[in-house]
Amino acid sequence: MNMKKVTLFILGFVSIVTAIQAQQSLNEALSGFPYQQKNTVAQTLSNMNEWKSSSWKQFYKMLDDDSMRTSASFALSAYVHQAATNPASSTRAAAVLKQGVSVAQSFLAKDIVIEMMGLLGDEANVKDLSNLLKDEQYSPRAMRSLATIKSPAAIAALEKALIKASPSLASQLKLALDFAQKSANSPKTAEWVILRPATPINKVQHLLDVQNQIEKANNPVDKRQALHQMENIKGVAALLVCAKYLSDPVLQKQAALIMARNALADPSIRGVAPREALEQALPLISGVDSAVLVKTLKNYLKAIPYDNGWVRLFNGKNLNGWKGLVGNPISRAKMTEEELLKAQSAANAGAGNDWVVEDGLLIFTGHGDNLCTVKQYGDFEMFVDWKITAQGDAGIYLRGSPQVQIWDTSRREVGAQVGSGGLYNNQKNPSKPLQVADNAIGEWNTFHIIMKGDKVTVFLNGVKVTDEAILENYWDRKLPIFIREQIELQAHGTYVAYRNIFLRELDPVSTTPLSDAEQKEGFVSLFDGSNLDKWIGNKTGYALEDGVIVTHPELGGGNIYTAEEFGDFEYRFEFQLTPGANNGLGIRTPTTGDAAYVGMELQILDNEAPVYANLKPYQYHGSVYGVIPARRGFLKPTGEWNQQHVIAKGNRIKVMLNGQVIMDGDIQKASENGTADGNKHPGLLNKQGHIGFLGHGDVVRFRNIRVKRL
Repeated sequence: MNMKKVTLFILGFVSIVTAIQAQQSLNEALSGFPYQQKNTVAQTLSNMNEWKSSSWKQFYKMLDDDSMRTSASFALSAYVHQAATNPASSTRAAAVLKQGVSVAQSFLAKDIVIEMMGLLGDEANVKDLSNLLKDEQYSPRAMRSLATIKSPAAIAALEKALIKASPSLASQLKLALDFAQKSANSPKTAEWVILRPATPINKVQHLLDVQNQIEKANNPVDKRQALHQMENIKGVAALLVCAKYLSDPVLQKQAALIMARNALADPSIRGVAPREALEQALPLISGVDSAVLVKTLKNYLKAIPYDNGWVRLFNGKNLNGWKGLVGNPISRAKMTEEELLKAQSAANAGAGNDWVVEDGLLIFTGHGDNLCTVKQYGDFEMFVDWKITAQGDAGIYLRGSPQVQIWDTSRREVGAQVGSGGLYNNQKNPSKPLQVADNAIGEWNTFHIIMKGDKVTVFLNGVKVTDEAILENYWDRKLPIFIREQIELQAHGTYVAYRNIFLRELDPVSTTPLSDAEQKEGFVSLFDGSNLDKWIGNKTGYALEDGVIVTHPELGGGNIYTAEEFGDFEYRFEFQLTPGANNGLGIRTPTTGDAAYVGMELQILDNEAPVYANLKPYQYHGSVYGVIPARRGFLKPTGEWNQQHVIAKGNRIKVMLNGQVIMDGDIQKASENGTADGNKHPGLLNKQGHIGFLGHGDVVRFRNIRVKRL
């Protein structure tokens, strides 16, 4: 018995070692995919033609493994494409794929194999594909593969399946069968057949349709097929909607790729919501172009502005950012602070019962009052999805005033036949929509609302229904609409649900003009948001955008300097860092040479970023670089604007950041026994020079720049 156990152990051990060696051999053989060079791919494919069944079994284990699927799937695709054009290899490839259908364990692996059967186009796979038509999970992919083969046997299999098909599959089978019958006499091709309905009339309705298809899909294939359509829907709304699927294991990688390509195709997409969504997508990106795409997206994320961008008004989880309704804008203005706080507390308690969050939807229960944004808004652009039930009545208040109308168009007794999207409470200006664009009751609709000044434009499901109509002040018609006020979701006694509420403010980023006090003190503006006339240097690498100065490393970055020179001065400016950003403030410096040495450089740095974990004390933000260290811990979170004051008087340099003194030192005393970094800093002796921003290859923004000579 002992000898038998030893023998069995040895045999088992040898078997394990052999399997490991076989796996390693396959890994090495396929290591070049998906970046295989032409001179080596031929040999790899030739070797694959000689593989035994055991090697293919190991291969399909790789296809099951998320960490190895990419190289395996590209290798299988290359193998099948070669076989599809070589009748001598086609029969063997069909047998290999037949084995794969039975051996592959994961949905994604088996889905790839079924797709390859269609690409190969061999009659030998028709029987297996026909059997898969009975499997609800794999039937959509199987029917498309049969449609690609388009042989008499394949067509017969589709016809037979259609007779017994469930209603949910019948429409897809009809499409597949129609394609196969119409193209049966055309040459065989290795191109994949995408079977889906024609693109809807506009991208807004298309986006609604895609979400509806994903929601109703009862298997992973249909979900992925539906999401694939979002490749062709661009814009911020599509990007943020796609982000919902990053938490779905079936869709998350596909969604991440779609989002990345969407963002890179539209440089106008900016703000907190897109940034957070793309940062969540970044680690999920994989595939043939992932290396380049990830690098490009990282650079994009670092550069996009934080200001005037898109935000989510509803997070899909709770009522954060929302409050209950207190009176109206006029009555609220008459309340004391104490009265308003007390009334708001009571209103918030009621709102928590009247408005609920379920399955990512913001739902009005049918009793209670309006739900209001905590923040007030002036000019803005907004997307919001809504859905009502029969006899429904609701609306969107803009700047605290009623309202962009929502209602059931069958309610002719109240005039609802005109459709939703009009400014219902207008009396002098247009109140009715230009046309009816509502979807059926119980289906989702999308408002795209743009408000500039007192004019409102509304698109409903991609159709313009209100065109720059003036919104009247319902609360006092003798007054114009309020400049800034809250947005409200109207409660009108019937069920209404909202989702996908995105907004961006259109108020321009403007430079704050010099105050009377600053002018009396002797400050002058070096940048008023309109031009760079008072600056010299690389004005290509430092561009004027949205009223601020933005560094552009891809355009050379570099340095810009004040045209004038300054000796003793007080300098005030605001700056906005991007993650890990590095810049500098040069003072008393010439325009050539390294300002940190030929002049002085005060660090401008996101020193809280992980990449700067090992900084020297004299390298922190606000330090006189290499000479006097600054205190840390006073930078605002990345993306927020920081206020900095610098006073240079003789040998004394003082830096205040966001109201806190972070550095106050004497450069002569600090360097009399040598500088902290051990380098020579001859610029410390300069009596005057230029003030400049010193680029180090990162995006930083500057505004509200003023100076006073001392």
